[in-house]
This record gives sequence, C-alpha cells and structure tokens, in this order.
Amino acid sequence: MVTMIIAVAASCGAYFALHFAAGWSNTWSVVSAVGAFAGLQILFGISIRKRIMAEMQRVQSILAEGQKKIQAKVQRWQLRPPGSIQAAQKEIADDMRVFVKAALAVTEGLSKYRLFVPMIERQKATAQFQLNWMIKDFAKCDALMPKVIMADPTLAAMKMARMYMLKKPIEEITAVYNKAVRRVRYNQNVLLAACYTWILVKSEKIDEAFKAITEALKSSDNATLKSNHELLMNNRSAHFSNSGLGDQWYQLHLEEPKVKMQRQRSVYR
Repeated sequence: MVTMIIAVAASCGAYFALHFAAGWSNTWSVVSAVGAFAGLQILFGISIRKRIMAEMQRVQSILAEGQKKIQAKVQRWQLRPPGSIQAAQKEIADDMRVFVKAALAVTEGLSKYRLFVPMIERQKATAQFQLNWMIKDFAKCDALMPKVIMADPTLAAMKMARMYMLKKPIEEITAVYNKAVRRVRYNQNVLLAACYTWILVKSEKIDEAFKAITEALKSSDNATLKSNHELLMNNRSAHFSNSGLGDQWYQLHLEEPKVKMQRQRSVYR
C-alpha cells in the first residue's frame, strides 16, 4: 500500500514536471508518468521480495541446522542406544522445540512489511502454522488456521488431520478434501488421499474410503495408495496403513512412527 502511494505520487510529480515545467506534450507526459509508476513498483517489489526471501532463508537455515543436530544425535544412538526410547523421543522433541522457537522468532519480523505487502500477515500465519505444527502446539495452530493460505496439499492435509483430532463432522472434512484435491496435479494428491481415507477408515466408513481411494488412484500411481486399495477391496481394513509414506505421513501427527533401537552386540574372539 505504501509503495503504491509513493509510486502514484512520484508519477504525478513526473507528469506535472514534464508537462508544465519542461513543456512536453500531454501524451508523452502521461506515458512517462505511467512508466515512472511501473518502474518504481517493480523496483519496490524486487527490493521487498529480496528482504522477505532473506528472512525466510534464515528460517530454513535454522530448521536445517536443527534437523542436522538431531540426525547426528540419532546416529550416535544407533551405535550406543539410550536407556529408554521414551526418554530419547522426549529429548528429540525438546531439541526440536528450541530451534523451532528460534525460527518462529524470525517470522515475527515479517510484520514490518505489512504496509508494503498486503498479504504478508497471511504468509506469516502460514509459516507460523507449519512451525507450531512441528512442535504440536495445536492451540496456536487453531488460532492461526483461519489466516493460513491453503495452497499446498500438505497444509490441507494438516487441516484435515486437525479437524479429525477435534472430532469435526466427516462432512466438513470431506469438503476440505474435495476443495484441495481439485487443485492438485498427478501424484500430488497422495498425502491428501492417504489422510482422508485413513480418517474414513478410523470412522468406520469403509465403503466411502474404498470409493475415495479408487477415485484417488485415477490421479496417482502411489504404491501405498495401491496397497491400501487392495486391502479395502479384500475386506482387510484392519491392516490399512500409511506407514509407507514415511515422514510425509507421520508429520500429520495422526500416528507415531515405530522406533526401533538396535542393541550393540558384543563380539568375542
């Protein structure tokens, strides 16, 4: 908004200066004023975009460094397993909370661009929603959700997962799924379909789940969806599983991954 006002003021100034002071024709004065307006808008846009991208890059760097430290810790545990898996999981959660909080602090800085970028508050809410989701701060996620830009299939899947946690009606979850799945391309529907059909199965709506996964396979060749489709076809819904999607599935927090620590074996010679 501020950049628009500055650009309009500058273009008006250019028009009056060229037309009345320099004696240019009305046509060329208008053309030059429009050019000045467009040029300033482009310059402002590039400058602000670079600053916002730099802020988001800081967020990504914090997350990458944090994940790197956690991975190193897990690798050490593979060699020398901790005494308790539950204690190890808590330690990882605590470590994650530290670097996610640091990333959240960086996103707060995006608010200073709100006068220049009308959508920045929604972009900030979207980033903060994802970060809070990582540490399972669902109260904050609920507060942010109305502002989140649901342009990404993962975000829509998170919304469905949260609605299931809150025991929202299946009809409302279905509406979110149908809206989101219409926007995606081939094989981009995997997490959406996996989440939605899992919710249907858990809600004992097996026929609806079979129909949904059959339809989803028209736009995907994913092995996990195919496996679940076959299980439902053979009335084996108890074996329905999205574990084949790995972290992509477990990030929804609907199920916990099964952690297995290898015990170090003694070698005798």
